[in-house]
Amino acid sequence: MPVNETLARYSDWSYVSAVSIYVLAILFYLVEQLMTKSKREVARELAAVGGGADAPTEAPARIVVTTSPRAERIGRMGFALNVLGVLLHAVAVVLRGLATDRVPWGNMYEYGSAVCLFAVIGWLYLAKRFDIRRLGMWVLMPIVILLFLGGTVLYTAAAPVQPALQSYWLAIHVTAVSIASGLLLLPGVASLLYLFRAAYEKDNSRFAKFAARLPKAEVLDRLAYRVTIVGFPLFTFAIICGAIWAESAWGRFWGWDPKETTAFVAWVIYAVYLHARATAGWRGSRAAVINVLGFAAMVFNLFFINLVTSGLHSYAGVA
Repeated sequence: MPVNETLARYSDWSYVSAVSIYVLAILFYLVEQLMTKSKREVARELAAVGGGADAPTEAPARIVVTTSPRAERIGRMGFALNVLGVLLHAVAVVLRGLATDRVPWGNMYEYGSAVCLFAVIGWLYLAKRFDIRRLGMWVLMPIVILLFLGGTVLYTAAAPVQPALQSYWLAIHVTAVSIASGLLLLPGVASLLYLFRAAYEKDNSRFAKFAARLPKAEVLDRLAYRVTIVGFPLFTFAIICGAIWAESAWGRFWGWDPKETTAFVAWVIYAVYLHARATAGWRGSRAAVINVLGFAAMVFNLFFINLVTSGLHSYAGVA
């Protein structure tokens, strides 16, 4: 079926518009952060001195964060822009599918766009359920970077998929891995921010002005864990589906293709993270570091593996 060039063009425009709106949302989130005041307070408490007389002594200083009504309004405006951006992003993905009459993740550009879309949808759901809107800037920044790389370095014009991808497994395998990868981007950011917040809570002179504005370390740790236990089974299912498709297309379940290998490494890291998170002595910062490594492996596998190596997955829009 020929490509509908008009719908493809509208899809590209929606993509660019969505990225622009995301950038604007980041700026609003940034302004909210800058308008959130923090000051160091030294608490005074009574302590017995000498013959039982009470005298005030200084307790360790702490950072007190206060949010003004104006900063709160700007933060809500940033969130509203975030919602507008995800709607335009969804339109871009849907129009690409309608233009090509197939699932809209048949090459690296489309796949990256879908992954980022699911990541933003997941973020908006979490932000509505939990009081974590202050993380919006930090969540959107890596997503915008990935979308920019997808729209420039990895961009592929709308076209029918190659014969190797013309299978119902494209809808099953790539859909599952897109949702899983998008979800797993979120705990990576949460764990990275957790490391800063945990360091601040141990010593409030470390990263004070930055980390004091973040949610408590316990909240970030719980957020990262809960999202990972949803994304990891989906990622496992996607890998199994990919192996079945590989056996059908290439006559083997596993061939240590660069993308397969990196996906397996990421899977192992996330499995180690979940085990560490449930093991006494490994919770907290150690588990968070493992999760950040999984985040790095996932991002590398999503985009950069096709730029630095060639393999059986190189047909997906990048030579």
